[in-house]
Amino acid sequence: MRILLVEDEKSLSAAICQVLKREHFTVDPVYTGPEGLDNGMSGIYDAIVLDVMLPGKNGFSILEELRAAGVTTPVMMLTARGDLEDRLRGLDGGADYYLPKPFQMAELLACLRTITRRRESVPMEEMVFGDAQLLSREGKLLCRETGQSVKLGAKELQLLELLFRNPGQILSKETLIERVWGFDNESEYNNLEVYLSFIRKKLTFVGSQIKIKAARGLGYSLEDTV
Repeated sequence: MRILLVEDEKSLSAAICQVLKREHFTVDPVYTGPEGLDNGMSGIYDAIVLDVMLPGKNGFSILEELRAAGVTTPVMMLTARGDLEDRLRGLDGGADYYLPKPFQMAELLACLRTITRRRESVPMEEMVFGDAQLLSREGKLLCRETGQSVKLGAKELQLLELLFRNPGQILSKETLIERVWGFDNESEYNNLEVYLSFIRKKLTFVGSQIKIKAARGLGYSLEDTV
């Protein structure tokens, strides 16, 4: 499970990272508001731990921009500002939990597990990009122009969900492997290439004009060629 930690107090950030890694989370720490927004927009995280008081852009603004952009990643607001007005502002802005400082690490872990379980329990909505539609519940890829559909394997579906969430954005090989096969998995890059080849053939089979393009040395992106 991958967590984005946006906290400018580096000693606290390091302590949280240590605890999360001990619990087998993957953590990406950043220390400014603009960095937090850029990373959060990627959609690759299972949860975001977001401080309010940050240099460059405050946590409330980051949350508002993430939600306005359609990013549904669960967000835990983490701040010393614990009065009712601030808590309500965070929750009304789309936060999933508001944890005031000081806090116990056990409470932070429990809250993270709660908000990530909540997300997993909500069925993935159908996603659309270009002429293609991903029917996650049915495990199918559909071309809306031709009406043709095809069944997807579990790994194919997971890869396409990542690409559909980030259209036009290059996702690295490491990110795709980690999110689909797991951080500790030793899958080689050619496994990824094999599954991407399967997906490309299925896109062609249904008659879709969207393509998975390789950026040499960088990764892969989903592009609409129409």
